[in-house]
Amino acid sequence: MTVSGCSQYAAAPNGGGPQSGPVAPVPLGPNAINPNGLRHTAAILLPLTGPRAALGQVLLQSAQLALQDNGGPALDALDTGGTAAGAATAAQKAVSNGDSLILGPLTSSETASAAPVAYAARIPVLAFTNDAAQSRPGVWPLGISPGQQIRRLVLAAQAQGKSRFAALLPNSDFGRAMADALSRAAPAAGLPPPDIRMYASGMAAITAAVKDLSGYATRRGPIDAKVRAARALGTADGRRDARELAKTPIPPPPFDVLLLADTGDALQEIAAVLPYYDIDRSAVQIVGPALWADPASGSAAVSGAWYAAPDSTARGNLEAAYTAKFGVPPSPLADLAFDAASVAKVIVGPNGADTAILTQQGGFVGTDGWFTLLPDGQVRRGLAVYRIERSGPELVDPAPQAADSPAL
Repeated sequence: MTVSGCSQYAAAPNGGGPQSGPVAPVPLGPNAINPNGLRHTAAILLPLTGPRAALGQVLLQSAQLALQDNGGPALDALDTGGTAAGAATAAQKAVSNGDSLILGPLTSSETASAAPVAYAARIPVLAFTNDAAQSRPGVWPLGISPGQQIRRLVLAAQAQGKSRFAALLPNSDFGRAMADALSRAAPAAGLPPPDIRMYASGMAAITAAVKDLSGYATRRGPIDAKVRAARALGTADGRRDARELAKTPIPPPPFDVLLLADTGDALQEIAAVLPYYDIDRSAVQIVGPALWADPASGSAAVSGAWYAAPDSTARGNLEAAYTAKFGVPPSPLADLAFDAASVAKVIVGPNGADTAILTQQGGFVGTDGWFTLLPDGQVRRGLAVYRIERSGPELVDPAPQAADSPAL
């Protein structure tokens, strides 16, 4: 699939959905008619049966909400059953039905199965996974990825004069994704390669990893050796010198930013171990995942830490509209379906989906803020940076609003 950028687009603020700006392609019309006299459709692939059926229904309702004014394509809701095989079958159905755009599917494995079917039919896919590995020409994962978060944190820390990154991460899929993201983002920003340690579960593994990463033995060892030597003299002067030597400040660790990724008990254990190995959090900025926005993550244990996430005020309109219509607030994942359907309103016209608009340079402003879809399938997002405080998240650096922002 050949995709290219063109023109500039703007969008209504606070999640109002993408709209054409002052320099826009020829309008496609809110109810475009195809040559057969039929309104074009966009497929939405969701788990409408199976264990994730409730979530699938929320996503469907959110997409329908974005299109409730009949200002875009009709939605062809297709069930994946929450499986990779079901997603491939649903994608085949979308091709057979003549759908010109696919919204979803939900997971990485489903996207991997549906993408080849869509690619062969030249149908663009706006998937809901946050697995950037599924990015390819014609397939854009809309979920907020570790790479997007880490890139934003690296640039924010760099703007504060920080340059030496380290990471202490669980040996899990998520931990490895965060490690890979940091390994890419730091050199891309012109910074030294980060020092990364992975650990297994349990306090012993965490303690060993912290000790090793902090270079504790080489930082404190020489001071302790001098203390022991002074005491070994067995004199009053030796004991006095030992007491003074024991007050010697420990040199700082070989990093000034530390990336963590855990939550819950493991995060509390790490927070308890850091000061024991003389990692001074007034000198070392702790950063972590957007999961820390939820107090239930245990993020209070790392008060003062940063995380990158969408501007929390940007989804107000969606939350109010969804709650008014369905009686409950939407899941955070509902944002992806709403924004994907809003993009469909812009790009689906009488000749199908206009991928030139899809990848236009100005990007879109949606429920979770600014984002742009690159021709290679990568997605750039404008995320804000927050600091964890007892009173609630505090904004450190606002979300960028333009494609040329240095924070992107």
